[in-house]
Amino acid sequence: MQRRQVLTLAAAGLALPAWASRAAAPLELAAAWRDEAPSYRVGRLALAGDALALRASIEVPTRAHGLLAEPGGSLLAVARRPGDWLLRFSREGRELQWAWIEPDRAFTGHLAHSADGRRLFCGETDLESGAGLIGVRDARSLEKLDEWPSHGVDVHELSPRGAGDLWVANGGIQTLPETGRQKLNLPAMNSSLVRLDAQSGALRGQWRLADPRLSLRHLAWRPDGRLGIAIQAEHEDPAAKRDAPILAVFDGRALRLAEGQPALAGYGGDIAASTEGFAIGCPRSGGVARFDAEGRWQGLTPLPEACALAEGRDPREGLWAGGRGRVLHLPEGRGKRLASALELDNHWIRI
Repeated sequence: MQRRQVLTLAAAGLALPAWASRAAAPLELAAAWRDEAPSYRVGRLALAGDALALRASIEVPTRAHGLLAEPGGSLLAVARRPGDWLLRFSREGRELQWAWIEPDRAFTGHLAHSADGRRLFCGETDLESGAGLIGVRDARSLEKLDEWPSHGVDVHELSPRGAGDLWVANGGIQTLPETGRQKLNLPAMNSSLVRLDAQSGALRGQWRLADPRLSLRHLAWRPDGRLGIAIQAEHEDPAAKRDAPILAVFDGRALRLAEGQPALAGYGGDIAASTEGFAIGCPRSGGVARFDAEGRWQGLTPLPEACALAEGRDPREGLWAGGRGRVLHLPEGRGKRLASALELDNHWIRI
């Protein structure tokens, strides 16, 4: 449970944070968590008075991972890898539609819409060969239309860009159905950033870091066109893993590592674009790491077990970071403590 955080839903008697009154709309977040039952759930949290309150909750079969807001107001959640379910649900907590993946495939935890909203891209794995795939589904029916190679293994976040591109982070770590999430053959890791044609799935470009033990995971675009990629290191040497960078930046031509960061356990969780540049939740380092747009180190904002990050609807709104017993607003670093336990998963989104 190291990568999930504890939130609470009862007021702790603190004043309402300044950022709450400035927000253009009431703060609402779609999230995944585990409760005290224990059971895995997805749903909606909202700021109500002086508390982040639970507004909707649905039990799901296994741990969830990525979430996606739909234009009509509904939400999608998908199982963490290797997973078999996809759920559409309402903000009020009604189950609208379930989809189950084929027996020889597994979901890998992330979803994205096509630019026109008609198709849904899903990260998948071929369970027989281990190859990474992009499942293409009808966004309304959730029926599978096609699948494209990801040109790697261990598909992580998917990120459309403009009308024609789909960017994919291949984590590069081989797993097998019989061993679950056990990481296999790490010396042969092959992580990459891939650019696909969003209409046909054709490969338009592929980039790798010089260090093959750095796994590219999660993606965030800045308005200036720079792409930030959160990294998780898989070195066998503890010192090399501890000191490994957690951010790479792609400027459209080259993929470069962040500069000047301290040791952060080689573990970057969620990533978001910030007013400074990029922010990464670091659950093993106890804070949100901050970098400028070119990847230069800016500092660590303390937050125990920080991981989930949500961008505001407007850049001026800042970011919301979830950690153990606390929600922070960035760049202010102000937040609110809450009391009863709710173990938040890796990602949440502003809705």
